[in-house]
Amino acid sequence: MSKRIAVIGAGMGGLCAAIKGREAGHDVTVFEHADSVGGTWRANRYPGVACDVPAILYQFSFAPNHGWSHHYARGPEIHDYTKGLVDQFGLADALRLNEDVTRATWSDTDNSWTIETEAGATETFDAIVPALGQLSRPTFPDIAGIADFKGAKWHAAEWDDSVDLAGKRVGVIGSAASAVQLIPEVAKIAGHLTVFQRTANWVVPRNDHHVTPEMKMLLATNVEMAMKLGAQQRAMIFDTADAYFWQAFKFTPEGRAGYTRTALDLLEEQVPDPVLRAKLTPDYPIGCKRILITDDFYPALMRDNVTLETAGIERIEADGVRTKDGFHDLDVLIFATGYETTQWDWSMEVVGEGGRTLKDTWKDGPEAYLGIMVAGFPNMFMLYGPNTNLGHNSISFMIEAQVGYMLQTLATLEAEEAKAAEVTPDGQRRFNERITQLLSNTVWADPHCRSWYKAANGRVYQNWAGDCASYAEETAVLDREAVALR
Repeated sequence: MSKRIAVIGAGMGGLCAAIKGREAGHDVTVFEHADSVGGTWRANRYPGVACDVPAILYQFSFAPNHGWSHHYARGPEIHDYTKGLVDQFGLADALRLNEDVTRATWSDTDNSWTIETEAGATETFDAIVPALGQLSRPTFPDIAGIADFKGAKWHAAEWDDSVDLAGKRVGVIGSAASAVQLIPEVAKIAGHLTVFQRTANWVVPRNDHHVTPEMKMLLATNVEMAMKLGAQQRAMIFDTADAYFWQAFKFTPEGRAGYTRTALDLLEEQVPDPVLRAKLTPDYPIGCKRILITDDFYPALMRDNVTLETAGIERIEADGVRTKDGFHDLDVLIFATGYETTQWDWSMEVVGEGGRTLKDTWKDGPEAYLGIMVAGFPNMFMLYGPNTNLGHNSISFMIEAQVGYMLQTLATLEAEEAKAAEVTPDGQRRFNERITQLLSNTVWADPHCRSWYKAANGRVYQNWAGDCASYAEETAVLDREAVALR
């Protein structure tokens, strides 16, 4: 029997849920607060924005694209890819753009969810799929005087295209994932660029390459062969990441040594200045923080119009930034300071069994079963939930596994003529105890490791505790000892 499913969010996850949900015969509605699909790839428009996972692996297995311009896809191309999914799979009539969901309430009596939107709509669904992502809430550092700066300022995730950076004195606070992409582009046009680095990051080469028009034409001459070769290449990259890259996080001696040497070799090759090289050498084990994948960050720092500042920032003033060793006059200030990733402060309120809110349930930290289901919230299937983030492979693979698990659960409900599926408190507890134990054998458990993967209490709420193959195995079968039907 077809279920009414409300998908909240039209990023990669939400679109995957809509496509596969419809293919399974369900009635799917996708609510999106913005005027376009794409999620983070719609929102992030900073210069140089790109995915640090090879495009052939980041795309969905069921929707290959043979037109990527580079081995690592640029942000606008991925946004176009998501819009193309709408056309390819006929999702336009399922989309409710510019309609933000403000509240979702479970009814114990009717075994259903009531969705309320900012537009004033109230509708009932059998299941909800929050697909709100983990990297969607920009954060600013706790630095005195941010409001005092009189020049243009913005977060990298909220890029201001109205400001021409040509010839300007620009400051970028932050030197991690988004920073290493935008800094080389800003450096090309700024009069002077000052990069304020708090912590050095491990960087490995991207070895990116352009896909020529001739190669695209060649692939277009035999689409069947292109798809076959693409699937083989995708499998090879996936297996390599799972077998080798994961070891840097699993913290094997071989993984630490191999990826540390790769990173140090790149640093030595691209930064001949020993003083600058010392500033860029991390003092923590590789994998503790997100490993950055880039070819042009270090060369950008070598430019005459770029300064790397590692002295701590004391405060921001009207005309610039004061550090412990001096003052930096600036016209523009850009914050490349990441996202809120540990509080899971969703833009909508979720009310489960007995009137208990998800926010209250997670007051001591977010916890889920397989990162998909939460005890006390029946027929709710999160995408990219707690402990499903990766440092070594593609989140699109994880999303496909999560959507498959949701559909398997809904099919089981139909087969057994049940109304609701819910992970039991004991099932969720046992799962998280096991995940915590497995995570204790990773680099993130190192007491000296501080990153957005890890909360202040030391708990790793973000990352999966194994390779992607193990997650696929975990989500392949509905464990009836953990999940109850009624």
